Amino acid sequence: MSKRSERQAPVEDDEAQDDIVEVSGEPRAPLPVVAIVGRPNVGKSALFNRLVGQRISIVEDKPGVTRDRIYADTDWNGRPFTLVDTGGMIPSEDERLHRAVLDQARTAVSEATLVIFLVDGTSGVHGLEEEIAEVLRRSGKPVLLVVNKVDNQAREIGVHEFYALGLGEPWPVSAMHGIGTGDLLDEVVTLLPHGEAAEDEGAIRLAIVGRPNVGKSSLLNALVGEERSIVHDMPGTTRDAVDTRLDVDGQPFVLVDTAGLRRRAKIDESVEYYSSVRSLHAIKACDIALLVLDGSEPVSAQDKRVAGYVQEANKAVIVVVNKWDVVRQDARDEAVAREDFARDLFAELAFMAYAPVVFLSAKTGENLDEIWDAARDVYGEYTRRVETSALNRVVQEALMMRPPPTFKGQQLKVFYASQKTVGPPTFVFKVNSPKLLHFSYRRYLENHIRRAFGFIGTPIELILKAR
Repeated sequence: MSKRSERQAPVEDDEAQDDIVEVSGEPRAPLPVVAIVGRPNVGKSALFNRLVGQRISIVEDKPGVTRDRIYADTDWNGRPFTLVDTGGMIPSEDERLHRAVLDQARTAVSEATLVIFLVDGTSGVHGLEEEIAEVLRRSGKPVLLVVNKVDNQAREIGVHEFYALGLGEPWPVSAMHGIGTGDLLDEVVTLLPHGEAAEDEGAIRLAIVGRPNVGKSSLLNALVGEERSIVHDMPGTTRDAVDTRLDVDGQPFVLVDTAGLRRRAKIDESVEYYSSVRSLHAIKACDIALLVLDGSEPVSAQDKRVAGYVQEANKAVIVVVNKWDVVRQDARDEAVAREDFARDLFAELAFMAYAPVVFLSAKTGENLDEIWDAARDVYGEYTRRVETSALNRVVQEALMMRPPPTFKGQQLKVFYASQKTVGPPTFVFKVNSPKLLHFSYRRYLENHIRRAFGFIGTPIELILKAR
């Protein structure tokens, strides 16, 4: 056994989780996805916590307690990847357990680069696991068969019976005690793809997001010019995120159509749990989110929630008002109708007032080309750098026009500002004390920088550091 065979994490035994949880650091390119699948009560959440190295999934000794899917970015020996806990399944009254688990496995496989199939070393081969194994074999994806709860010699001997699943050598581990998990991680990173030149290198990644039934798949089909996604008037038809690569006037794009994001309390089907996480992952992995709204309806709480996901991920955004053909037919003056919609839109989404708005119809093709023009412009702002001297002139001008408020006799002093990175544009301010920056003054500084440099369609970040 490797001397690095244990990864420390406070874990207990088995699975429970009530919310979709995202754990992430700086925005980055898409990572390989490793999904843990298996029947309920085999220790998936305990293994997830152990491999991530911290307690994220709540674990409990009850079958099928995990309610939502969770994922976390982690790394081993310098190889980063995204780990997904698919959790236990709770069948509805008219849905048998094995059907739910098989659906879960199929959905996870469609997303994953590598699958960890977890079984319980204390209970032997289960009939349901034979069916899951068949799904995994047909997928063609690399699979690691991992036998959990192997913490003594007698259980090590019993591991051999899992060869019957036809998935190669079983890997004995104990998620509770960390036994064998380092060796498992060694094998995981060995099987992950290495960094060859990406197929979509240089492409602008656009994630089509929004609540269900606003026309996201119709928009994708219209932009691509073919039936790339199934379109149906029933909300939530799209299950998985679908990548579509295309070239527009020499500029490569990657379009990602995602399952409609809805409130967690409204997500009833087991597959939709995973789809929601996939949508959040798509937002995280994109450059620009196309936030699709229904132009024939007022902005809803769900629209605001999805916009909040984009904002939290620090992604550039274009607001796409779909079904505008319906509005235009009923409007006496289209220009006035646009102004009224935009006014009401940003009254609800004031935190996203920097976003450009495109009014179009995926059904008729009206104004579709504006998407590409807006995407190029916004991407240019999202990756824009400004000269340090110009930035400092603008910041000092803002300080002179409106000095910072005092707090307990102290006032914020900004000595120097520089741009740290792009995607989104991030600025570091060297100050006397970061605690002296009130959130309202932070907003003032952000707005002043926008007036000077633009940054249309992209969030900007201010990081304060004491000198």
